[in-house]
Amino acid sequence: MSDVQRLPLQVENLVKHFGDLTAVAGVSLDLRNGECLGLLGPNGAGKSTLIRSIVGRVRPDSGTITVFGEPATSAAARKVVGWIPQDLALYPLLTCEENLRSFGEYQGLRGKDLANAIQWCLDWAALTDRAREPVKKLSGGMKRRLNMAAGMIHRPRLMLMDEPTVGVDPQSRNRIFEMIEALHHDGMSIIYTTHYIEEAERLCDRIAIMDHGSVITTGTKEELVRAAFGGRSDVIMRFASDGDRASAWAIARGGKFEGETARFAVDDPAKIAALLDAANQEKLEILDVVLRRPNLESVFLQLTGRELRD
Repeated sequence: MSDVQRLPLQVENLVKHFGDLTAVAGVSLDLRNGECLGLLGPNGAGKSTLIRSIVGRVRPDSGTITVFGEPATSAAARKVVGWIPQDLALYPLLTCEENLRSFGEYQGLRGKDLANAIQWCLDWAALTDRAREPVKKLSGGMKRRLNMAAGMIHRPRLMLMDEPTVGVDPQSRNRIFEMIEALHHDGMSIIYTTHYIEEAERLCDRIAIMDHGSVITTGTKEELVRAAFGGRSDVIMRFASDGDRASAWAIARGGKFEGETARFAVDDPAKIAALLDAANQEKLEILDVVLRRPNLESVFLQLTGRELRD
């Protein structure tokens, strides 16, 4: 098989335990050339452990990981993989340029190749005018962008991004999105972990939903919604109070209940009237009712029974 035909990433039956905790429970997935694959799930779902297993920071108990056909632990694989961790990995007393130089030298870059890589990273991260500024003086969003640039210094073919927008303001988040979209447009293969629905919808070609260490399902947004709901729509009913009675009422009619909100999947909007009549007979006070097409959040709730933010 030629290098061009090899998938950027293949994970097969990966398992990782930490004592009695199963962090990754038999995960299998693959990444296609030039694809951005999202790992979507709540904190603690196993996303970061999976990423850290791919880059060699965690040793799996069983399973295999290959990068462009080579074992993930091989020198050939490590040469073409980039990793942007959740936590900032920067030297606060060094300037942006000095940080990139340090990470570039660590990756084996020297001379003109290193100088060109530093300039490309500064331009990509919109930090050229801050090149000689110490990291400790940068804003949180700038530090995040520099953190991403450090992971890109050797221009990897496969990039692993572990929730790179954590703790940044909306303006900085949008700038990071634009950086990722530029990489995607240029054909880079990307794994992107997130617990934000809007990030997965905007950035990812396909989405793997993770929970409790397992990949529950994988597909495009449209495929996931169609598989979970078919042609049905969501009915969302918010109640004034009496959560226990409302919860029992909703579950008895095939709905889900969270907080003060019940969700039902209906194939005919006319069925809303029947639900309203039934709630009225139970003397349940409804504050509002919304009919909408299911989205990724609906899919996650349907598959796991809990909100994504949990």
